Amino acid sequence: MKLTVELLKEKGALLEGHFLLSSGLHSDKYVQCAKLFTDTALTLELGKSLAQKILSKYKELDLIVSPALGGLLIGFSTALALNVPFIFTERVNGTMTLRRGFEVKKHSRVVIVEDVITTAKSASEVARIVEKRGGEVKGIASVIKRGENGLFPTFPFLLDITIANWRPQQCPLCKKGIPIVYHGSKKLP
Repeated sequence: MKLTVELLKEKGALLEGHFLLSSGLHSDKYVQCAKLFTDTALTLELGKSLAQKILSKYKELDLIVSPALGGLLIGFSTALALNVPFIFTERVNGTMTLRRGFEVKKHSRVVIVEDVITTAKSASEVARIVEKRGGEVKGIASVIKRGENGLFPTFPFLLDITIANWRPQQCPLCKKGIPIVYHGSKKLP
């Protein structure tokens, strides 16, 4: 399945405005993959497509791990397509944590699956958790890669879109006095 900007727009998943991203950066566009994932058949297709890209790069896998909340549905559908177990991490008091009795077995070959990667902050936190427990992070995969982040230039993704983002001090939307929308960020107004 080919994911396109047109499909994002059709599903209401590409929003325009002034957004605070989970990374702390500001942007004039926001990709709300949750809107894509309301279509269960599409979510399964996206998971299959991402699984194919993952298999073309990483031959042997034992586990898919995703950060909650954004990575849950695509992580599960990708793990389902790969026929491997799926677990997730979540933030507790601002710290990424592995809970609910989930385990990462020593030497497990792991791919981290995300919905959108901008700075890879969440994925990097998940990687540290996996490695601390003796797992081997083979790579990171995502539905959306928001332009060049320089951290993981070759990871599998379904759509690469360049969307401007700024540090708060350089944000032209802040300078114009346009109110911030807190769509998916952890910080609430």
